[in-house]
Amino acid sequence: MNAPIIEVSNLRRDFGKLQAVKDISFEIFPGQVVGFIGANGAGKTTTMRMMATLELPTAGWIRVCGYDALNFPNEVRRKIGWMPDAYGTYNNTTVAEYLDFYGRAFGFKFTERKRRVEEVMEFTDLASISDRPINKLSKGMGQRLCLGRTLLHDPEVLILDEPAAGLDPKARIEFKNLVRLLAGDGKTIFISSHILSELGEMCDTLLFIDAGVIVHHGSAESLKQTEGAAILVEVQVAGNPEVLTQWVAMNPGVKMVDSMKHGARLSFASNEPADLASTLKKMMTDGVPVIEFHRQERRLEDAFVEMLKKVQGNGN
Repeated sequence: MNAPIIEVSNLRRDFGKLQAVKDISFEIFPGQVVGFIGANGAGKTTTMRMMATLELPTAGWIRVCGYDALNFPNEVRRKIGWMPDAYGTYNNTTVAEYLDFYGRAFGFKFTERKRRVEEVMEFTDLASISDRPINKLSKGMGQRLCLGRTLLHDPEVLILDEPAAGLDPKARIEFKNLVRLLAGDGKTIFISSHILSELGEMCDTLLFIDAGVIVHHGSAESLKQTEGAAILVEVQVAGNPEVLTQWVAMNPGVKMVDSMKHGARLSFASNEPADLASTLKKMMTDGVPVIEFHRQERRLEDAFVEMLKKVQGNGN
């Protein structure tokens, strides 16, 4: 196997008495797309800022492409493209002028800079609005511009902090397609998001952080197929769904996951098919007017919540 392109070891970041990141370690290999997931305040952005050399760790170390981020920050910055969750806009500056400015900052000379800016605008679909002021862009166009700035120096590693936050469905799909194209081009991508299902579609592996601690590192499928996971069934009933709610309350081993207009999504403690069949039969025998039910694939969000409950229950 190739050597890791990113290595994080015993990384810690304190803000006074607050430990934002608590001795985390992980490795990322070339060409991987890794989803970084955590609630607000979990330590996600702090970790990414340390990887991007914008925060100094209290302890531990980070290597990117073989360079230590603390001792060789300039070399690391040449290898990474950092896309924050928000970017600054400037009055009286067009899309082309904005990218040209950052092209100069990266040290590109005139001919090469012009070519690179045009390539980036073409890739991010900004060429048609190159003369538009950047403070007049929609949220989706603004995110594409920020990505374009991130790609100007053709980095090997992309660190993207909530790049799809606030985008409408169309812009979110467009951005997801750009990420797929970059992954197909061999980029290593470290991307954070609150939308687990979206990352599950895009990423090779998922990294979950909670209260500054890594609680899962693996594929979406490995998380959803956790041993002992409950069976999920969507049940629809005739009439008032309250009768189903009341039945669930009276039957241990069945829990309400989500209420719905005509029923609910239920969790069954036993994952044995015979037990499921017996419980559903009892539901109908007890007079619940079931008109339809079907087993659902376990959602990534459900798996994550169950995993957090286990972690917190163990006191980790």
